[in-house]
Amino acid sequence: MEALTDRQKAILEFMQKHIAKNSYWPSIRDIQAHFKFASTNAVYGHLQALERKGVLERVPGAARAYHIPTAEAKSGSVVIQFEGPGEDAIALGDLPVMGSIAAGFPDYTESSGVLDQLQVPIQEGSRRRAPQSFALRVRGDSMIDAQIFDGDMVVIEPGQPKPGDIVAALIDGETTLKRLVRQGGKTYLKAENQAYPELFPVTELIVQGIARSVVRKI
Repeated sequence: MEALTDRQKAILEFMQKHIAKNSYWPSIRDIQAHFKFASTNAVYGHLQALERKGVLERVPGAARAYHIPTAEAKSGSVVIQFEGPGEDAIALGDLPVMGSIAAGFPDYTESSGVLDQLQVPIQEGSRRRAPQSFALRVRGDSMIDAQIFDGDMVVIEPGQPKPGDIVAALIDGETTLKRLVRQGGKTYLKAENQAYPELFPVTELIVQGIARSVVRKI
């Protein structure tokens, strides 16, 4: 079974304690209030993840009911019924947050592994994200004309970059978020802020991933 995140473990524990104490399952809004989520969509996303990881199972014939997949639960003694979001609710998926990236002058950032989980919308009918995808928090203002601001999260996917793509790149041993340019036989990085110069590699330029989307808190 796929491992649960710390937040998913906490939600599952909260639900189990709630039913043990009250003899009924917490509502979506109970969970939202306990964890101070901004919307019920966040709760729905975590329930989707718990279902996907085999911790919860949807009750057959009931659109908004789950049970815990144990022998006791399947017998019907523990049933989760909730008044959650409707059929038009936004589906969410988890991405690991792997730290930050400079959107200014390049700097050296050593990865510390997965620091957090970011929930991102999954558009109906869209392609699935590559399993190696991850998120980075933006530091700096060199990409503001591309509507990428300090503090934003960028979703990075592996792939073969094309000229014009915004990429997470390693240039001469330091990382940065910039637009990839190929011109006159030269490959370099371009900021989307006139205050910053174009960056030409002295020894190497390695694209680590392509920025596919931006997640911003408002």
